[in-house]
Amino acid sequence: MRRSPARSSKVAAARTGSLRVSNPAEIAPRCGALLQMASAAVLLIAGIIAAVPAAAQQSSATQRLDDLIPQEAVENPESWALGTEPAEGQQETDRDANAADLVLPPIDQVELQTADQEQLDEAITLPAVDSPAEPEPFAELEALTLPPRATIGDIIQVDDRLLLGFPDDDDAFPEKTDFVERFKALSTIEALGSSGENIAQLAARARADAELLQQLLRAYGYYDAEVQRTIAGLQPGEEAADTTPQARFDIFPGTRYRIGSVNLGDLDTAPDAGLLRTSFGIQPGDPLNSDRILERKQALDYLLGETGYPFAAIAEPELLIDHDRDEGDLDMPVSPGGKYNFAGITSDRPKFLSNRHLQRIARFDPGDAYQRTLEQDLRRAILATGLVSTLTITPREVSPPSEDKPGEVMLDVGLEPAKLRTIAGAVGYGTEDGFKLQASWEHRNLFPPEGSLKVRGILGTREQLAGVNFTRKNWRRRDQVLALDAYASDLTTEAVDARTAAVRASVERLSNLLFQKPFGWALGAEALLSDERNRVIGGIPRPRRTYRIASLFGTATIDGSDSLLDPTTGYRVTFFAAPEISRTASSNTIYLRSRVDASYYQPVSEGVVLAARASAATIQGAEAFQIAPSRRLYAGGGGSVRGYGYQSIGPANDLGEVTGGTSLVEASLEARIDTGLFDGAVQVVPFFDLGTVSIDSVPDFRFVKYGAGLGIRYKTGFGPIRVDLGVPLNPEPRDGAFAVYVSLGQAF
Repeated sequence: MRRSPARSSKVAAARTGSLRVSNPAEIAPRCGALLQMASAAVLLIAGIIAAVPAAAQQSSATQRLDDLIPQEAVENPESWALGTEPAEGQQETDRDANAADLVLPPIDQVELQTADQEQLDEAITLPAVDSPAEPEPFAELEALTLPPRATIGDIIQVDDRLLLGFPDDDDAFPEKTDFVERFKALSTIEALGSSGENIAQLAARARADAELLQQLLRAYGYYDAEVQRTIAGLQPGEEAADTTPQARFDIFPGTRYRIGSVNLGDLDTAPDAGLLRTSFGIQPGDPLNSDRILERKQALDYLLGETGYPFAAIAEPELLIDHDRDEGDLDMPVSPGGKYNFAGITSDRPKFLSNRHLQRIARFDPGDAYQRTLEQDLRRAILATGLVSTLTITPREVSPPSEDKPGEVMLDVGLEPAKLRTIAGAVGYGTEDGFKLQASWEHRNLFPPEGSLKVRGILGTREQLAGVNFTRKNWRRRDQVLALDAYASDLTTEAVDARTAAVRASVERLSNLLFQKPFGWALGAEALLSDERNRVIGGIPRPRRTYRIASLFGTATIDGSDSLLDPTTGYRVTFFAAPEISRTASSNTIYLRSRVDASYYQPVSEGVVLAARASAATIQGAEAFQIAPSRRLYAGGGGSVRGYGYQSIGPANDLGEVTGGTSLVEASLEARIDTGLFDGAVQVVPFFDLGTVSIDSVPDFRFVKYGAGLGIRYKTGFGPIRVDLGVPLNPEPRDGAFAVYVSLGQAF
């Protein structure tokens, strides 16, 4: 008996001494011995016929034929015919006796004579040979007939130097397509590609591929398979081949083995034994497939973890192959370890992240059935806080299970805090923002648990800002964020010149880089004191006006896309509404700002995704001149109509100065095309955008701006880096020739 690994499972092979017609490899040695005995008989008779006339001419005395036969041919005809050494102690004696009995003349003195059949019958008399004591070893082969061999008729060309041959009958190897793909991925010849090599190197690689084919065939259950390899391309006497050398493997799968017995150890002791065994799915008589055994092992392990077995263990599967039965007995002991419910969570650093806070962000309550995925989700949620560098979660038994009641396990959480203070800075220049210097300081757990404080500042040619922000993540529930922000800014865009002081508070549950939510929302309020006016480009300066604005706002997002930063399929819709009251020295105005954004992503071929976006916004309840310039609607920029500056599209006065409007419509279409460069990390993105802004609250589409261009995306582990070059197709005199945009993530 021999045990050998097959893939990640262990396969044991047991061969018996019985001879079976279904396995030609076992009878081949005996057939060879039989052929050797037949050859010996033919050589013996030929030697006799040639020796009789020569001996007759050399001596006048009549000799019998048995006097001419060497003694070793009589005593051991098989060894004599094969030219092997006689038994020890007989070599010299037999040689001397034969030399004395027969002396042959030189070959040039031999004169052949023809004897008729009657003379030969009288002359040839063979001595009797005693029958061996043991039974004839080849008697059992008399009734055997070899099965017909499958015909190779399906030739698959893997590449220009590698061919695979299979039998014509597809039913003989139904997994052929998958088999070829797996072999192609692992083949040493295929890995070589079309690089030059001599035929000796190809032959060496072919030997490795032949063993690979045997391993793959065993993985599919073909333990009696035969692989014949041939190397073609070099003719005898040639120093170099005229054509590319080719390796061909003819594959004869043979009989596919089946599952014999199935031993799953103590699985039957689990309360859910019936469900667990049924989910495993492998039964005696099923076709043997190592991949399926591993797949069902993983499925069983998953189900154990999801039905309350935190301490379950599954041994590596072993197969005991029996070639007489064409079966493999599967041995995969399972130890369920008892069924449990959650008892709670304990933290080894309660002042850093308390037990209560960890229980708040968990998606289970004490008393719920244990699920491994919920334990793993808790791990991800703790890591998502950014406060932990090292994390361990260990189930600990609190009470053992009884016959009618599950036990209880406590999750012990071990934490190693990460560095909590961060100083960040950035320096940059953009066509939209000009020169900009940014700096910030943050403590991410200044007010435990997860209460962060951030101080930030911006110094630039178009924006100056100083602000402080407080954020508490996982506030009162999982993924809910409380944010308080206060800032003062001086902002100059293509349309607005505003000096603002503001405070803002919000509660939100939105998607983040680690957790993308199918539905997100935010509710908040803000109050602003802003001294502003429309930016004067070349006209007469207008006086500044002071606005006191109070606002409530809310957003809701339905996300059916497959990625937050790099979607390739699905859709996304966001709604925004904000009732506001604005007070100036002369009037009070109440109005409603609202907006809807929708995007759709559709793969059209391998490596090509079409993405489309549409947006519409309106301000109801006030005329444009009654609304602060910073609260009006504008278009243009990297998230709007590319090729134009930020807020550079909108209604303008007689001097060409953009004044903004109360309705907006935008649309974008782009193709995200994979290039294969840098291992597929680079995309090329041609795009087309359009946008219009109207004075009235209902769009009139009187002035529509178009932009087009080309972008590059470089994919990273956290999302693509975007660089877009846009060109305005119908620019105004104030617009530039092009605009460049850089950001993280796709444009939409």
